[in-house]
Amino acid sequence: MTIRKLLLTAVTGLVAISASVYGFTRADAATYPNPGVVAGSTFAHDPTMIKKPTGGYLLAYTAPGIGLKTSTDRTTFTDAGKAFPNGTPWADAYTGGDTNLWAPDISYQGGKYLMYYSASTFGSSKSAIFLAGSTTGAAGTWTDYGKVVESSATSGYNAIDPNLTVTSSGEWWLSFGSFWSGIKMVKLNPSTGKTANSTIVAVAERFTNSKSIEAPVIVQRGGYYYLFVAFDLCCKGASSTYRIMVGRAKSVTGPYLDRAGTAMTAGGGTEILASHDAIHGPGHPAVFQDGDQTVLAYHYYTAAGDAKLGINLLGWDSSAWPYVY
Repeated sequence: MTIRKLLLTAVTGLVAISASVYGFTRADAATYPNPGVVAGSTFAHDPTMIKKPTGGYLLAYTAPGIGLKTSTDRTTFTDAGKAFPNGTPWADAYTGGDTNLWAPDISYQGGKYLMYYSASTFGSSKSAIFLAGSTTGAAGTWTDYGKVVESSATSGYNAIDPNLTVTSSGEWWLSFGSFWSGIKMVKLNPSTGKTANSTIVAVAERFTNSKSIEAPVIVQRGGYYYLFVAFDLCCKGASSTYRIMVGRAKSVTGPYLDRAGTAMTAGGGTEILASHDAIHGPGHPAVFQDGDQTVLAYHYYTAAGDAKLGINLLGWDSSAWPYVY
């Protein structure tokens, strides 16, 4: 074990002990940690990232044709082109012809990279989530498999910001949602990656004037499923108020409760990262396992309004609640 890792382990242990003894959570702390070092091509909006089975990392983000980046060390990132460099006419009905595709979610399943992504326009619930696959993950190698979920002006929910969760028992679930009536889930057929039935499950909602909750990520750890989401407002540069919240449940479909015991369907959520120092509006979380480390990726804004990739690690306190370090 390296000296750096020994120090990190010691600090993590002290935080967990303090939380247990004194009853505070990371949301009560005076400050949050700054992002870890990220170099090279640092722009990202709505990032998703995985450890590649062949080594190194693949990152995708909101951009025309879905932007891709690669890294060998999870620190220095290089632009790697577009998933769809030749356009996505099948999504034009939802984007109004805009080439931007939103909030991709990448995973590696059955020897292939899968990517769920969304098509919409700002402020609209005429939206759709599509599925694509690639054997290498490289630019231009992605094949679109078609539409998975869609919403309309009368749906009462918004079909964007997808995230695939594969449970330890092999079930596939897709969580998604933005504003309106909050975060939803649908069960998927693992053989197709498409919906197994038409049942829409509600897992989180807010009741503020803006109804601002989106960008769900569900991960299984120990005996819990953890639902990470973004509260408040994105996409306003340094004025963004995005913050990362979490709740947990014993079942993948909920009920998800925050640390105080409030259901996320009743507006609950425990804050684990928010604006601090020169970090504005950290949000749109992506969580993945990298060896014995749980990695949190997100975007934030600089004072100049630039969207940057943020990377931290998640620790777990003595009550099995996550905190950012």
